[in-house]
Amino acid sequence: MLEKKQFRTNMIKQLQAISKPHYEHMSYQIALQLYNNTSFSSASHIGITISKFPEVDTYQIIRMCWQLGKEVSVPKCIPETRQMLFRKLESFNQLESVYSNLFEPIMEKTERTNPEEIDLLLVPGLAFSRNGYRIGFGGGYYDRFLESYKGETISLAFSMQVKERIPLQKHDLAVQKIITNEGILCTNE
Repeated sequence: MLEKKQFRTNMIKQLQAISKPHYEHMSYQIALQLYNNTSFSSASHIGITISKFPEVDTYQIIRMCWQLGKEVSVPKCIPETRQMLFRKLESFNQLESVYSNLFEPIMEKTERTNPEEIDLLLVPGLAFSRNGYRIGFGGGYYDRFLESYKGETISLAFSMQVKERIPLQKHDLAVQKIITNEGILCTNE
């Protein structure tokens, strides 16, 4: 099996090859599946990242959360400690570009979220196993956060990101569901 670094490189190449129309269509299919899921409909506070192509588009999901009256919190990474804090987001103009064209909340314009307030955490990833394990983008921020997070976890992925096997490490944690453009995988059975 390929080591994680090579696996990531290969997966990114596959994702970057998706055409913009196909990317938009699959992201929309995933969003519709999420909206119809009871984990989403019953959650009042959603933790979610600000997507960057080729990740599943989260802007439309954040807009829907606001439309439904749900609270939204997005991560702020602290590179010195490799920790992640969530901050409440009420408008996209509360975001700033930090590094690698990633958008994070502006500290002075947002309020810190206590992790216990987040009912549902949408966990990003680059690739997933059918039983919910994931390979992230290499920073380890979500792995550290998930160690103490007690709420529900779902990952959003294009079907091509779900693999039979992925390289794992002993500290990796699984998410409870993976929602793809082709259906939902429940991983915690």
